[in-house]
Amino acid sequence: MAEKKPPFSKEQLMRIIEQHPTPFHIYHEEAIRANARKLLAAFGWAPAFKEYFAVKATPNPHILKILHEEGCGADCSSLPELILAEKSGIRGEDIIFTSNDTPANEFIKAKELGAVINLDDISHIDFLEKNAGIPELICFRYNPGPLREGGNAIIGSPEESKYGLTRKQLLDAYRIMRDKGAQRFGLHTMVISNELDPNYFIETANMMFDLVVEIFRTLKIRVEFVNFGGGIGIPYRPEQQAVDLDYLSRGLKESYDRKIVANGLHPLKLAMESGRMITGPYGYLVATVLHKKEIYKNYVGLDACMANLMRPGIYGAYHHITVMGKEDWPLGYIYDVTGSLCENNDKFAVNRKLPMVEIGDVMVIHDTGAHGYAMGFNYNGKLRSAELLLKADGSVEMIRRAETIEDYFATLNF
Repeated sequence: MAEKKPPFSKEQLMRIIEQHPTPFHIYHEEAIRANARKLLAAFGWAPAFKEYFAVKATPNPHILKILHEEGCGADCSSLPELILAEKSGIRGEDIIFTSNDTPANEFIKAKELGAVINLDDISHIDFLEKNAGIPELICFRYNPGPLREGGNAIIGSPEESKYGLTRKQLLDAYRIMRDKGAQRFGLHTMVISNELDPNYFIETANMMFDLVVEIFRTLKIRVEFVNFGGGIGIPYRPEQQAVDLDYLSRGLKESYDRKIVANGLHPLKLAMESGRMITGPYGYLVATVLHKKEIYKNYVGLDACMANLMRPGIYGAYHHITVMGKEDWPLGYIYDVTGSLCENNDKFAVNRKLPMVEIGDVMVIHDTGAHGYAMGFNYNGKLRSAELLLKADGSVEMIRRAETIEDYFATLNF
């Protein structure tokens, strides 16, 4: 069983808290950089491999700038995300913009930045042409639909997804875009989320490489790149194992050689849009115990709530918890760890075995570096916390201040 340890001691953390009151999210810069390098190195064999970091996972320009320095681009799906990428120094084809019921001004901005535009539906072709014009490079998102009898055990159930084009629509869309003057073409899919079995991604690669061959044989269109999307999961539970990137890389290379090289379609660029896998394990929500309650169950109440981390409340997702200073204590007590929101599902953990917890203890909730702060909200008048960056020299930089009551009222015309 892997042990989950925060990247700081209790003494170090208490010094941070003196300057930055809890709750807050804190990201480990050195570990994020090393993880990005590891992903890029694993696919170093692939022609011009590109990691487009999913901005939605951790939409902070400081994080985007760090990843851009390590060679990553940005996967964007809204106008603010495009602007975040731009302000982080990311432009041109280092951005992929994936359409999803997209308004005209977002297509216009994406084209202005020179981003790769990835269309989600065949009907978006006319909308894009009318509002932003036909770009030289175009990409389409593929939805493979029912892949197997009995529930698509390998790649889930994409036919239940609102995203992407069917195979027939995809072939028609490439033909239409070619005839409208597009010169370069990409292919995209995203059919897996938070998956730890690397064989699922190898199966996706097999599917996509077969499609590249079919597009070439049917339309004489040579696809320039394939983007496999994101979906690589992280081991939220201590007993889980991270995806073996070397194993995944070997599987993709074997498929690439067998399907792409053998059919004379090398070089084909490969790309991914990992978000959670890059930053998720290296972010932590730090909160202080405010109350203990003993009724039908034992409750520990924190100064954080679902506004700071909603995954456990909406998904029942597991996030490991460390009680700082009590790492070696026996897990002799069972608690629900809760927030102050007027919602009964405002819980970070249910029936969690922990050491004896006391008021004033500091808890570190692990693996909040992606889809943590980003999914925050203001229901119940709750305010989102600060974001901090733990640097390689041990210093801490505030990269987003906490919201204030003035912020909450700022948009009200009253």
